[in-house]
This record gives sequence, C-alpha cells and structure tokens, in this order.
Amino acid sequence: MSSLIRHLTIDCSDAYRLAQFWAAVLDGSLADDDFPGDPEALVKAPGTTLLFVTVADAKTVKNRVHVDLQPQDRSRDEEVDRILALGATLMGDHRRPDGTGWVTLADPEGNEFCVERSLAERAG
Repeated sequence: MSSLIRHLTIDCSDAYRLAQFWAAVLDGSLADDDFPGDPEALVKAPGTTLLFVTVADAKTVKNRVHVDLQPQDRSRDEEVDRILALGATLMGDHRRPDGTGWVTLADPEGNEFCVERSLAERAG
C-alpha cells in the first residue's frame, strides 16, 4: 500500500487568520475546535485539507511548492478578482491575448499560488 497525502501543511505567523483566508478562497470551513490564537488551524474543502501551523520564522524566499487553483463555477478572471477582494496580492499576470495563461497571487502572508483557466475555458 502506498502513502496518501493527508493534508498540505503551511507554516505561517497566524494560523487562524490565514486559515480563514484560505477557507474563503476554497469555499471550505475551519475545524470546529479552531479559534483565534490557536497554534494550528485546519481547513477542509472539497478535494483538499490544509493545515496551518504558526511558526516563529518569517517567510523570506519564494515558495518551493505552491498551489494551482482551477475555478469550478466562474472564469479565471472572475476568480482572480474574487480572491484579490479577499485580500490576496497580485504577484504576476501571465495571461496571454489568446486567453491562455495564469495569474500568480500571494495570500496575506506572501505565499504564492496560481489561478489557472477553468475547465470550461480550457474546453472552449
């Protein structure tokens, strides 16, 4: 039997605050026993579970691993606008005139992630 990924763990300075952001992005929810100030917070969302752990070290370099999001019920551009409104920062716009490409954003603690085209956009 091989191993399965149980959850992706993200080090951060405020586990609860960052978990709230990602729960909103992923239309997920925090665990019932997570509260402000807790050293860990767990987000369950369709298809994934993220664990946020408060650490003393600040982020200083680019992520070695990042998340690629594919919108399910809206376009890439609509999803980028929605996530920016939740508090993300635009890091790089790699959209091309033909509609392909992606957008690189950063969460409130500077962790980079990408928003790709939706399945419908890829099929079109």
